[in-house]
Amino acid sequence: MGHVTKKGGLIVIMVMLAWVFGVTGFTFPDVLLAATAKLKGKYERLNTPSTHVRGMVRVTEFADFYCPHCHMFEQTAIPMLQEEFGNRVEVTMVGFPVIRGMLPTAFLMYEQAKTMGKGPEMKAVLFRTIHQDRVSILSRTIRTALVKEIGLDPVEFEQGLASGKPAKAFEEGKKLGEQIKVNSTPTVLLDGNIKVEGEKLTADNLKVVIRSILNADKQ
Repeated sequence: MGHVTKKGGLIVIMVMLAWVFGVTGFTFPDVLLAATAKLKGKYERLNTPSTHVRGMVRVTEFADFYCPHCHMFEQTAIPMLQEEFGNRVEVTMVGFPVIRGMLPTAFLMYEQAKTMGKGPEMKAVLFRTIHQDRVSILSRTIRTALVKEIGLDPVEFEQGLASGKPAKAFEEGKKLGEQIKVNSTPTVLLDGNIKVEGEKLTADNLKVVIRSILNADKQ
């Protein structure tokens, strides 16, 4: 009897699954396709579960509101991705502080705004306030002004901040960043298991990787 290697055994299993799904009319789950597809571009595939959904790429952006590189990425790369792919990309920021000596207020404000349906709007005004208006201490008065600017109720917002839920969400985000070994900000995680960071993190490279993920759905 011939010896079957692990790689050979995996191929046999994949072929059998393909036959079964083909006969019964089922297709491979989207997550399986995303996990096995050979993608273009520069990236690191992590040993974490894929969150891929056919026809969409989830972009998780690990960023620090006080980081100038994150501000630049937010001003340039993110709009380019949204213009290129539209609703085929879903962008979410996870607060990951790397600048020392700063209070976590901005991150907590962002988390609270997300729960109230205004996460992207709060993200934009926080980056503007910190990097363009040069305001780094977010006092109650400044928070009230920003909250009103994006159309939320300041009293309800402050109550949400005091509940402790934004702080818990912030800590969970930091743990996720530590788990996937975020070394610098910004770092991007695509569909839960495709990491792009450092010199690889350019708008052009992200476009190549995202496009290849979407193209793999068509095969």
